[in-house]
Amino acid sequence: MKLIVGLGNPGIEYQFTPHNAGFLAIDRLAEVCGASVTNRRGKALTARTTFAGQDVLLAKPETFMNLSGGSVAALLHELAIGPAELIVLYDELAFPMGRLNIKQNGSANGHNGIKSILSSLGTDDWIRVRIGVGKPATASGREVKAGGVDYLLSPMRKMQLQELDEVLDGVVRAVGMILKDGVARAMNEFNRRDGNGPAAQ
Repeated sequence: MKLIVGLGNPGIEYQFTPHNAGFLAIDRLAEVCGASVTNRRGKALTARTTFAGQDVLLAKPETFMNLSGGSVAALLHELAIGPAELIVLYDELAFPMGRLNIKQNGSANGHNGIKSILSSLGTDDWIRVRIGVGKPATASGREVKAGGVDYLLSPMRKMQLQELDEVLDGVVRAVGMILKDGVARAMNEFNRRDGNGPAAQ
């Protein structure tokens, strides 16, 4: 069993904000699997399903972002699995919209949801799929940092949602490759500069 958690904030006002990219990724995975993320367990909305030939539990913590760790720890305990079976999907302000990146361990890089999970689990030995939500680079190639909390919690515009929609398809492919071929293969394929990885086979 793998636990796949998307990070976000509950509430309709946050649904289509950059900070909820993880929730939107879980919704996309559920759609592909024909599942509904509606069961409540471990302080989260969940769906048990099969993806890429493996049993998975999809989860969206109902805690707010900075308390995500409590929900993740409760779900791991309930499933009787360790952090090595965890994949976390979340927004990454350091990457422009359109990129995604897979990371096997490491620091939170300022992300409060990841800080909470690190604190609750006491280990960084779990997989992250980081979904770029930052502003695109300028014409000169210089990357522009987006404006922090106000930007992350403001509804995305139509063009941003269209860009994110394509990235969510990439997240589905990335998670599928992690499950089928392992994280090293997926990192090699998806951590290229374009961030989109291979086309679906």
